[in-house]
Amino acid sequence: MAVEWKRIALAAAVAVLLARPALDQKMRYGVYVEPGPMDAVLLRDYEPESSLVVPETRIDKARFPVIDAHTHSFTNGATEKAVDDWVHAMDESGVQLSIVFTDAIGAEFDRQAELFLKRHPGRFQVYCSLDLNGYDQPGFSERSVRELERCYRRGARGVGEMSDKGWGLMPSVLTTKPFKGPQVPRDRRLHSDDPRLDAVWEKCAELKMPVNLHVADHPSCWRPLGPTQERTSDFQHFNLYGQDVPSWEDLIASRDRLLARHPRTIFVAAHLGNQGHNLAALAAALDRFPNLIVDLSARDYELGREPRTALRFLTKYQDRVLFGTDMGRDVAMYRGWWRLLESADEYLPGRVWWRLYGLDLTPDVLEKLYRGNARRILPGIAALTPVSGQ
Repeated sequence: MAVEWKRIALAAAVAVLLARPALDQKMRYGVYVEPGPMDAVLLRDYEPESSLVVPETRIDKARFPVIDAHTHSFTNGATEKAVDDWVHAMDESGVQLSIVFTDAIGAEFDRQAELFLKRHPGRFQVYCSLDLNGYDQPGFSERSVRELERCYRRGARGVGEMSDKGWGLMPSVLTTKPFKGPQVPRDRRLHSDDPRLDAVWEKCAELKMPVNLHVADHPSCWRPLGPTQERTSDFQHFNLYGQDVPSWEDLIASRDRLLARHPRTIFVAAHLGNQGHNLAALAAALDRFPNLIVDLSARDYELGREPRTALRFLTKYQDRVLFGTDMGRDVAMYRGWWRLLESADEYLPGRVWWRLYGLDLTPDVLEKLYRGNARRILPGIAALTPVSGQ
């Protein structure tokens, strides 16, 4: 009998040992991780189908006629057909007017101004770039101011989008792809707070030309690529980790110095000032600088993953925020914005793999974001967008 019990005890002990997970097996959320077919799925291919059954609101047109304060011209050249197609997409979505960053000066700006302003009167406003040629040569400030004044006479009503991601100030069209070849040494780069630009920014104030300014970038760009990187591989070409650029903090500080030195000039910080990840810090900047405005462009994934914080922020600063897209001209893109801002839907598809949550903004806040602030802040817009267009 004793021998039989010993056999039973030994068998039980063996069973326990066999059932015990390997020492290197991971436990997550109270469950041991087992190998299987999912181990072969690459992160870039992972597109899980949600089993959630939640409301899905379709909003074809925005609740109010929209002024899109952040769009770009066509990288392969604006043509009459391309502009016509764009206006058709605007009509389908409820966009009344788009502000176009031509990224151009000189003859190319003149060509685009002619195309956008005359082909579809009242549907576009155009911004010019800055003449930054020879910024390290005598007479630069005077030359740049002269070209700014000339563009104004040809129809420019703002400047931008001007970008400084650490390589120095330049038109945004030059910052969307990785840089190739040698760069200007760091101590010779022209940043937005450089005294050589003081006369240009003051001329913008005199002409009432707002400046759309992109300083730094999403803070994840300064983090190494790898398993802890916040954004997916679709954005890896924007990464600046280990490159010869100032820190994110130093670039934001340069923007703040610029705002303090030119209080008469209106600066629109693109993409929630690249501070959408920390709306408390952005709020502090808005409190400090009355000449600072922000646009929402290309930061749907920031607002939608922090819906309660974003709702509080947009409600409190409803007079200081412009709607903008910076995401092409597709009808579905526009409608994605309407759903994010107007509905209370949950678990919306997002562009950066994250799911988003609708903000359900009040009509008063929506009207200001969609058009009211642009009509009040941006010169010439009110004359182009009568309120009766509802």
